[in-house]
Amino acid sequence: MRKGRLEAFSDGVIAIIITIMVLELKVPHGEDIASLKPLVPIIISYVLSFIYIGIYWNNHHHMMQGVESINGTILWANLHLLFWLSLVPFVTAWMGENHFAQVPVALYGFVLLMNAIAYSILSNLLIKRHGKNSALALAVGSGTKGKISVAIYITAILLSLVSWWMGFLLYVVVATIWFIPDKRIEKKLDHEPYAEEKL
Repeated sequence: MRKGRLEAFSDGVIAIIITIMVLELKVPHGEDIASLKPLVPIIISYVLSFIYIGIYWNNHHHMMQGVESINGTILWANLHLLFWLSLVPFVTAWMGENHFAQVPVALYGFVLLMNAIAYSILSNLLIKRHGKNSALALAVGSGTKGKISVAIYITAILLSLVSWWMGFLLYVVVATIWFIPDKRIEKKLDHEPYAEEKL
């Protein structure tokens, strides 16, 4: 099976997710800066979630550059990832509207955790299809950064039930780790030298 439809569908869904998130930003009833104050938590939540969605779109794009073909299992794994990504607008709005209350912040982290797991499943299935010696497998490596991210998410979820800001801070840490797109796949496919992941 060719990968074109999977990429096009994924791009479309991610574009819709971003659109839904921005529609949650309600225009304040006022013309001074003070009228924006109640929206600060919502805007902060939106910015972080926008960054996360951008990270997934970027890394999904890079990963698919190393893919030659897909199968039905991979299609379902991709849908699994899109399912969890589609929940990001809901938990973003809930967290922002409730000014970072502990339970919404914890649920936000749970959705981020499930996104990370879903992405890992998709990546592993693609590597399995293309072989351990494929360009994709060699570029992805051991996936240490992904495993560290999962550990941070779990820690953040537990901490957020005690103090929301500690959990939220760890979500920002993971976003920072992944903010710069992983260039290993690109470099491997272009036959350029790339550094092994050291995390």
